[in-house]
Amino acid sequence: MISHVSMRLAVSRCGRALASQRMKHSLPDLSYDYGALEPVISAEIMQLHHQKHHATYVNNLNQIEEKISEAMATGDIRQAISLQPALKFNGGGHINHTIFWTNLAKDGGEPSAELMAAIKRDFGSLQAMQDNLSAATVAVQGSGWGWLGYNKERKQLQIATCANQDPLEPTTGLIPLFGIDVWEHAYYLQYKNVRPDYVKAIWKIANWKNVDERFKKAQA
Repeated sequence: MISHVSMRLAVSRCGRALASQRMKHSLPDLSYDYGALEPVISAEIMQLHHQKHHATYVNNLNQIEEKISEAMATGDIRQAISLQPALKFNGGGHINHTIFWTNLAKDGGEPSAELMAAIKRDFGSLQAMQDNLSAATVAVQGSGWGWLGYNKERKQLQIATCANQDPLEPTTGLIPLFGIDVWEHAYYLQYKNVRPDYVKAIWKIANWKNVDERFKKAQA
């Protein structure tokens, strides 16, 4: 007859095995060199931001998911629930930064005719949209993000902000198109405490081709 202890050990081993088989998240490569966005964002900031901060979110996310898988496999629901805030924080950090890197480019072009028409419809002009998003982003209390998103139900563009690393879509329902990171590690080494200068400058490296691709996909 199998003892309860043996049963628990077997379930625990099964949980660890399932966790080890899970596909792990990885730090995405950038499509440009760390210095490619200078002078708007320095190579030093980009390297630290990508290799240290984003990498930490990825590593923590993998560890947390393993712990959650083990907890669920052993029936420890309280442990699994207690890990949810850390999952949200590190998972959001990975999601947000993965979008952020692709939103930037040295020569990001201009919005497509279709995207520009939507911007004018919902904000009046490109400049008005930029001003509104910049103002909302600068006003974020503490750390967080400013976003241009797409409301699929209303079929319109909207501006939103999220605290900390809260991901836009799970938090607001908006599909992310363009995000501005206003955690201090994104700009402080270069812009010090003058967040508005950083937010204003980032429009010079907006990758409109990427935003347009996201816009088209969001409408599908």
